This record gives sequence, structure tokens and C-alpha cells, in this order.
Amino acid sequence: MTQKILILGSGLVARPIVNHLISKGYLVTIASNTPERAIGMINGHPSGKSVFWEATDEASLDSLISGHDLTVSLLPYTFHAMVARHCIAHKKNMVTTSYVKPEMRELDQKAKEAGIIILNEIGLDPGIDHMSAMRIIDHIHSKGGAVLEFYSICGALPAPESADNPFKYKFSWSPKGVVMAGNNDALYLRHRNPVNVPTNELFKNPFVVNFPQVGQLEVYPNRDSLAYRDIYGIPEALTVYRGTFRYRGWCETMNVIKQLSLISNEKQDMTGMSYADMVRRQLGKLNTRITNNELRISNEKVGLKQEIADTLDIPGNSHALNAMEWLGLFEDKPMNRKTDSTFEVVSDLMISKMGLGDNERDMVVLQHTFLAGYSDGSKEVIRSRMLDFGSPSTDTSIARTVALPAAIGVEMILKGEIREKGVHIPVIPSIYEPVLNALEALGIKMTEEFGLPVSENIL
Repeated sequence: MTQKILILGSGLVARPIVNHLISKGYLVTIASNTPERAIGMINGHPSGKSVFWEATDEASLDSLISGHDLTVSLLPYTFHAMVARHCIAHKKNMVTTSYVKPEMRELDQKAKEAGIIILNEIGLDPGIDHMSAMRIIDHIHSKGGAVLEFYSICGALPAPESADNPFKYKFSWSPKGVVMAGNNDALYLRHRNPVNVPTNELFKNPFVVNFPQVGQLEVYPNRDSLAYRDIYGIPEALTVYRGTFRYRGWCETMNVIKQLSLISNEKQDMTGMSYADMVRRQLGKLNTRITNNELRISNEKVGLKQEIADTLDIPGNSHALNAMEWLGLFEDKPMNRKTDSTFEVVSDLMISKMGLGDNERDMVVLQHTFLAGYSDGSKEVIRSRMLDFGSPSTDTSIARTVALPAAIGVEMILKGEIREKGVHIPVIPSIYEPVLNALEALGIKMTEEFGLPVSENIL
């Protein structure tokens, strides 16, 4: 009997997994609240169907899960534990591309008792980064070596020819999530010393990596890197750093935006305000020496721009201020908002002006750098890179690299090739080796360099 797969959600990364699984002969049901999008993904194929479903409708969810062999949740992470509980109740395997949250981890024993696997983090960052890192780490350990330093950096960006705005960025996935990530703190290990980076300093000290075929990219830290000593089994590591790639100029601009609290979630009354009014008010909060009267006088766009420059002690023609001007933040244009947050206003502006065009390519850049040490005193740098481009005529790179690892994981589970039970991520050889090999056959490949001199280390 043909196996049936339930896919929850029809967002930006869903189409490649739908197409892949249908092409392999599985029956695929897409359950989402945007059925027209799901119908477009199925494209008339007899092995696919779409059903309308709201993520809050647990009764229908229970029925859907019970009628399928495996469920893939592409919903926001807040829904995964709910889905997992229904999968456990019906002893149905589950796959997600999201980070494992504590409420999911707590279901490990129940999943084992139900005889199922809940495979998480099998997409891209998290996903391909885990698997490609573990392949190198296990190689080093198999030679009796130690991972002394580990850097893992990933970014989803417009291809160079499409990076044509001052931010050098265009959205190809979860736009609000991209902007919201700018409010994270970060923590990493540097030469045995934990380094805490509070959110107000997140973009202040990027370093630069020269990536082949792309050029210079800047890097800032990504959330909690220390946890990966345990996740990857490298307690010996003296440096563990996970970061995000951006084109140069992004960090400078986002640093100024953050200094002005322009991506804050604090609700404010914005009735009757223009974009310039909002920025002017944020500037006034930052610089209490500027009185309300003085703020009202400086209504000219050039005046506001210079006020920011003077307050932050940066050049009036800095890249950051020019980027903000391009975005429209200094315009006396009505925002038509009432009670809202600067995050919503600024992220909506960015989405309206920074979408990836229909004829433009995105790309994913991923790099791991390892400093390995061995018992004879020798050391080597090992570098593993991936550069993947999307296609305007098919799928974005971010959609491919998130969805296809999950599709391969689904196939392996249904074929009985993954026998582990409980809550897992793909950091064991029996999972990561076949998935990476299958991805290579689909054109998603890591290029690995061994035996590089210590001078090739990233920092």
C-alpha cells in the first residue's frame, strides 16, 4: 500500500518537499489555511491533495494525523509540541526542520514508548550545518584528534547580482523572523573564555570572511554557541562560535537602527505620526538633551539625518544613515498607525522594499572551520563550505536547502532506514551520512579541504 504523508503548512519552504515526495510515489496531503498556495504546489498531480486546516483546530489535526503514516510539521515552532503529542498518541513518526525546544525534548520518553521517532532540525541551520559539522568532527575524533576551535557560519542572502539595495539584503524566507533575530543576545566561547554579547552590541564588532565566488562577507554571532560543545560532543573545544553571514554594511546599518530602538517590540501610540516623527521620537528618547521644541523644529529630512549623526557621533553621509534614508525612515509620509511597535513599522517597510524579485536568485552560504590537534603535536585546519544558488524558474536556495533534507529524512524513516526512537536531531552517522550523500545527488554539496595550515584558521 502506498504510504501517506501529511504536511502541515504551505509556507515559503514547502514546495520542494512536496514535489520531492510526490515524485517518489508517496501520497501527500497538505493541510494549511492557504489552500490555494497548496494547490499550486501540487499542480494537479494525482498523488497530492490539499485540505483547509487552521493550526488551532486540534480535533481535525488528530483525525489528519491518524490517517497518515508520517507527519511533517512546517508550522511555526510554537505548534510543534502540540503536533508531536498527537503523533505520539497515534504512534505516527514526525519530522520538523525547527530547533528542539524544551517542551519537545520533554516528549522524548513518550515517543520512545510509542515506538516512533520525532526527527527535528533536519533542514538548514539547523540541519545541513549539523550534519556537515558532525562528519568532520567524527573524522577528527576517529584519528584520535581533538577539535580545538570550531566556527560555523551560515547565511541566506541574495545572489551578488541581486544585492542591489543599500542593505545588500532581500527576504527569501520568514521576513519578520529575520528582523526579529536582530534582538537576540549571543554567547560564544573564545580561547576558553565565554563571551556574552548583549543585544545592543550584537552588530558592533563583526569580522570579515572572504568567501569564494561571493567576496567579503561580514559575520556576527548567532545565539548560544556554548551549547554545541555538548550537542556535537566536543567538550575539548577551546573556541566555539556560530555566526551569521551578511554582506558588508548590514551590521553598521542594523547597529544604528538598534541604537535608536527601531526594532523594539514596545507598543507606542503612533496616531498621526510620519516615519520621520517616529524616528525623531526615538532619537529624543536616546538624547534627552534635545527638547520637544527642538525636535518639532527639525522637520527637514536633512536636519533629522544630521541630528542622528551628531547624537551617535557618526558621519552624516555614513552608509547606515544613507540606507535608512533609502528605506524611507526620514520621510514625512504618514504611517497610518495607531498603537504599534517600531519593530512592526520598520520590518513592514523592509518587507515592502526588500523582497526577492521574481527574476532574482537567492543563495545560501555555509562555512565550517576547524582547528584540529593531534597527539603528536601536529595541527591542521579543516574547512567545509557550501554555496548554493536558487533559481527564479524553480525554487529558492533557502527553500531547497531547508526542505530537501527533511524530505530525505521522511523517506529514510518510511523505508525503515532510521531505526532510532524518541526525539532526535541528525547528529549521528546513521542519519547524517545517507542524508548528506542524498543531498549531493540533488546538487547540494559541501566542499571539504583538509590539511590546511594553522594560518588558514578563521580568527
